[in-house]
Amino acid sequence: MDSRFHTNRAWLLVLPAALLLFFNALVPFMAVINYSFQEVYSPTAHLFVGWEHFVDVMHDPDILKALGRQSIFTAVTLAIEIPLGIAVSLTMPRGGRWSGLILVFLALPLMVPWNIVGFIWEVFGRSDIGLLGNFVNNTLGIHYNYATDGVSAWVTLILMDIWHWTSLVALLSYAGLCAIPGAFYQAARIDGASRLAVFRHIELPKLKGVLTIALILRFIYSFKIYAAPFLITGGGPGDATTFLTQILQIIAINQLNVGRAGAFGALYFLIILLISYLFYILLTRSGTVGEEG
Repeated sequence: MDSRFHTNRAWLLVLPAALLLFFNALVPFMAVINYSFQEVYSPTAHLFVGWEHFVDVMHDPDILKALGRQSIFTAVTLAIEIPLGIAVSLTMPRGGRWSGLILVFLALPLMVPWNIVGFIWEVFGRSDIGLLGNFVNNTLGIHYNYATDGVSAWVTLILMDIWHWTSLVALLSYAGLCAIPGAFYQAARIDGASRLAVFRHIELPKLKGVLTIALILRFIYSFKIYAAPFLITGGGPGDATTFLTQILQIIAINQLNVGRAGAFGALYFLIILLISYLFYILLTRSGTVGEEG
């Protein structure tokens, strides 16, 4: 019997996940696209309006401002979390009795649900009972109140995101470092390479694959963040921390404007998909060029 038949049967193991993805992602997405071209008055009364909702969304000043805030938040968190995660992974032991304990400790923030993270930092940042708020206000003498000050709100959300997600970058980077053969380090020691040279010419090129995954995952999560900012600041003070997800929630749930929310959701998805694809192309091409050189 052809052994390839047995090998190909392994794809059947992926079938349940593919079916689940189809019904949980593709079918709802098709419904969103369908509603985005209609004005929905009731479950039985629809009016086809073409591209009207898309044009309206792309010219809405509140959405454009939220897009700017979302872009700044994502850029700042990525600029901090990616280098910090790499730095943490470089300090971690590659073996020994403490490595497993360190990995478990590092993974703890990732196990906390998003809504619980928001609740933790909501209490943590309060000036009356929170450790962070009390320390900054009373010990450092710096005015800090995320409920009334926009800068404080942004600092709180950025610190929260760094605490929650830097571990993901560190764990992925650590896995990449552990996969580097010891012969590379032995050759570097023989050549008398410095620690910086080892990182630049050995470790960083070998980490490009996992860093591509880390960057794309972190971009997607940060660009569609919702639960934590909603719980901590509620989008305030004013609209200082109102991001795209909160605008979408207002349109879809508060205003019950299904057609406009569908167009907004479709454009939101396309933005994330396009930027993620650009990240992937740039990082994989730079890795190929570096290896060929």
